[in-house]
Amino acid sequence: MANNVEGPLYYERMGRTGPVMAFVHPNPMDQSCWIFQMAHLSTWYRCIAIDIPGYGRSPKAGAGLTMDDMAEACWEAVDDAFPGETAILVGCSVGSSLSPYMYHQHPDRTAAMILSGTGYTPEKAFAKRRIAAYGAKGIGYRWAYTFEDLSPAFRATPMAHFFANLFAERNDFADVDTILHQFRAMQAPEPDGHHSNIACPVIILSGSEDNSHPTAAALQERIPGCEMKVLPGAGHACQIEQPWLFDRFMIEFLAKHGLFPKSPKPAVPAF
Repeated sequence: MANNVEGPLYYERMGRTGPVMAFVHPNPMDQSCWIFQMAHLSTWYRCIAIDIPGYGRSPKAGAGLTMDDMAEACWEAVDDAFPGETAILVGCSVGSSLSPYMYHQHPDRTAAMILSGTGYTPEKAFAKRRIAAYGAKGIGYRWAYTFEDLSPAFRATPMAHFFANLFAERNDFADVDTILHQFRAMQAPEPDGHHSNIACPVIILSGSEDNSHPTAAALQERIPGCEMKVLPGAGHACQIEQPWLFDRFMIEFLAKHGLFPKSPKPAVPAF
């Protein structure tokens, strides 16, 4: 069992055949933020979407929580569903930060990484801001925070409110202390070679309206051979706002690297 995590993580599965694809969500959301990708990619993959500690229906974590602890807990969830198998790792924000830790724990089992809502800033000022906001407002901050993960245009839509309410309705299962431990863990400096020693295919999918977008190119430069695609008009949680384009970019990347089980036939026009 992973250190500092009070039990196995909750996850949802979809798809019965094909390679394994593991999804790790951003703060303040939970595994349901991958609802469109789970429905679509499960056509070809066995998909698992994981609630990290303190979110959705996963257990709490204690003080001293590290990124390696959370990465190990995510691998334990993958192993519970698909023992010992290789996985394509898909992350957004916190999930993107965890993916390299998961890679370094099991490079031989990481087929590729698809990262979104991410960039590189060594000072990590965002973590300090989130710790202050959760400390002042408690778990109820998740509802308002959801809108911060969305572009200005999408925030005003009924769908944005649907997702904000969906996540907030699970606040009774969430734990603000665990979320604070998570952000403290994210403040720690990465080990040497954390990005430069990644040897699997990697792509960054970045929304043009995401606050992280200006730093996405810096992360791309740190990972050898890393590719990047931009979703025009999308925010931090671009997989929710533009699933048709997000999924298309995923499929094209996976097909390019021989990781798509069959020739892709996108069901939507190529915008």
